[in-house]
Amino acid sequence: MFNICLISLGCDKNTVDSEEMLGVLASRGYNIINDETEADAIIVNTCCFIKDAADESINTIFEMAELKKDRLKYLIVAGCIAERYKDEVRSELPEVDAFVGTSATCDIADVLDRLREGGGSPDAYRSLEELPVIEADRVLTGAPYYGYLKIAEGCDKRCTYCAIPSFRGRYRSYPESILIRQAEQMAESGVKELILVAQETTCYGVDKGGKKTLHQLINKLSKIEGIEWIRILYAYPEEIYDELIEEMASNPKVCHYIDMPLQHTEDRILRRMGRRLNKERIYEIVEKLREKIPDITIRTTFITGFPGETEEEHEALLDTINELEFDRVGVFTYSPEEGTPAAGFEEQVPEELKERYKNDIMELQQDISYEINQSFVGKSLDVMIEGYIPDDDVYAARSYRDAPDVDGFVFVKCDYEPVSGSIIKAKIISAGEYDLIGEAEE
Repeated sequence: MFNICLISLGCDKNTVDSEEMLGVLASRGYNIINDETEADAIIVNTCCFIKDAADESINTIFEMAELKKDRLKYLIVAGCIAERYKDEVRSELPEVDAFVGTSATCDIADVLDRLREGGGSPDAYRSLEELPVIEADRVLTGAPYYGYLKIAEGCDKRCTYCAIPSFRGRYRSYPESILIRQAEQMAESGVKELILVAQETTCYGVDKGGKKTLHQLINKLSKIEGIEWIRILYAYPEEIYDELIEEMASNPKVCHYIDMPLQHTEDRILRRMGRRLNKERIYEIVEKLREKIPDITIRTTFITGFPGETEEEHEALLDTINELEFDRVGVFTYSPEEGTPAAGFEEQVPEELKERYKNDIMELQQDISYEINQSFVGKSLDVMIEGYIPDDDVYAARSYRDAPDVDGFVFVKCDYEPVSGSIIKAKIISAGEYDLIGEAEE
């Protein structure tokens, strides 16, 4: 028996790639394990979206390479680092036995076969024009009751701070038939919450026929037996369109939740970022979403300390956040990425100022989040049980307002033992800045 351990780093889109590679390996007869010390081969699926992610990937590679002193036979590096630095990795990382590019994940078992046979070039790369379509069923690695469905690959936006198009390629939508089949397989395995991801979900279908068809895909996914919640992440705000809003408002399986990264709100910074919207359009989008879906939860992200950002623009951003009162906010300090236009911009902002800007936003958002959460006290919410916390004698759960790993929890007191993944009603009895406290209703 040949044991394979795969370490997945980075975002949920990488998680999907990892699960697909595991599916290919399992279908080829390889044994999948979680303990790297018992592995014959280790695959590190890397991320390099920002410097911290790249550093984590490199450190993990070196850590795993140490295991070659014991039983480990092969170390394979897949994903973003393998693709972005494919001209350098072979000489810079001699500890690695093979590299697999972002469009070649379907070749992972062939790579391993070649290594074991000792013949041919072990590396696998394909054109970034190709879609890495995998026929084998995914091996789901997270909680059994929710899963990510990657609906597209690549990006056409070319934001000045982002290198993703250079190692993920142009925007390519996966065919509906493949996504439906994958979602059906996930539902059969117990997945109840389907979370749609891509570099950008809202442009789904544009590359196929020139029209956005995410609303049609969602409608078809909602008809799959067993799927109870559908959640949308990475929706570029300027691409949110009326038919999508209508589908969200009218389809009972679609969570009234949207993740739409803004990155900033001030026009000059947005232009320097290469973003395709302005402040006026931001207000219009938020107003329309709240008008059509009154209970919608809006999550967004901001980048602080972008080159040239002034104190006045930072204060204006704070004012906009205060006015629009987003439900959820994530904040990242600007990281100059090799090969991007913004890395060469003048007026780079000092790290300590970036951190202060970030802290200002987070402090403001804490107050906003607290007030919004207080408005739920006394109300009932459907919540999905995540697990039991014995020290507090409560169950951790999520409502439609909470995406896994990035948002808060509803901690539920319960007189019975609900099964993880079950959806129950909870009455909210108190609230903090990020989490709610509830009691299970009969």
